[in-house]
Amino acid sequence: SHHALRVEGFVEGFMAENWKQAGLVLMRSAGQESNINLPNVLTLVRILLIPVFVMLLIDPTPDRALAAAIVFVVAAVTDLLDGYVARKTGQITKLGRLLDPIADKLLVLSALILLVQVDRVSALVAILIIAREVAVTGLRAIAASEGLIMSAEVTGKYKMALQVIAIVLLVLEGTVVEAIGNLHLAGIVTLYLSLILGYVSGAQYVWSFWRQVGAKGL
Repeated sequence: SHHALRVEGFVEGFMAENWKQAGLVLMRSAGQESNINLPNVLTLVRILLIPVFVMLLIDPTPDRALAAAIVFVVAAVTDLLDGYVARKTGQITKLGRLLDPIADKLLVLSALILLVQVDRVSALVAILIIAREVAVTGLRAIAASEGLIMSAEVTGKYKMALQVIAIVLLVLEGTVVEAIGNLHLAGIVTLYLSLILGYVSGAQYVWSFWRQVGAKGL
């Protein structure tokens, strides 16, 4: 439908901007040996797995969908590992802090575009999720430019975990795994929960930003 095409155009524009940001970050950081560490390599692996996931799910036969789900899970696991390793070893770099959230958005939004295209996620839900991501990304950028610290909220981390679970369930719809139950219903319910948590964490970001702006008298 025309509505779905408009949604895909909007989403793809946002995705293109995120890919552009990732490219700029990488170019600026090229040649800086301090940035070449395990956490950043894991983040780059996650970004490189996204085109593989897209190619598999763009024509979702049961076998390709199963392979896409495995690739998505591996990519999501690198998200857990890169942060853990960076904190454990003290290898936290500016490149990592910039690239990690971009990689997360590219991963989740790529999946959403494809799931809208195959009619497993409604365009409205995709718009609401993307609107939240755009707003929070913009807010964090403004905060960073003013020297304000906007640390990730725990609610936001739960939101990301639920999004990953929901996407995996929806990708696996129609595969041999569906024998265990109604994956579509489970995936949609989980995605709605992630949407609610996303807006709760978004409100927390706005409140944190507002308090810090007030405290600094900006």
